[in-house]
Amino acid sequence: MKHFSGEIAVSVILLILLFILFNPFAVFMPGYLVMGLLVAAVVCFGIFSLFLWREGEGDERENLHRMFADRVAFLSGSALLLAGIVIGELSHQLDPWLIYALAIMVIAKVAALIYSKKNL
Repeated sequence: MKHFSGEIAVSVILLILLFILFNPFAVFMPGYLVMGLLVAAVVCFGIFSLFLWREGEGDERENLHRMFADRVAFLSGSALLLAGIVIGELSHQLDPWLIYALAIMVIAKVAALIYSKKNL
């Protein structure tokens, strides 16, 4: 747990920022506050992605844990986007960004598989 303290801290901060941007309590937020929160969320996501890219090579067990976490994250994100597409279509208010996000996730997954089979 001590080894992952930076990743956990950045993840929690990012989740808190996204929760505040979601505005669940319908609190009026001035435009400058929203823009500041958006900038903070983008910066926090950048730091989070740096942690992901910085992951070093480990033994087979660490690689197995990482692959399992990646698979669960991909399937969770895909299922949530698909549920959003279904709900949006049933309510006749489908947001095209849900389709774009799911398509990009699938394309990226296939591209990563092809790249890894050819180069790794």
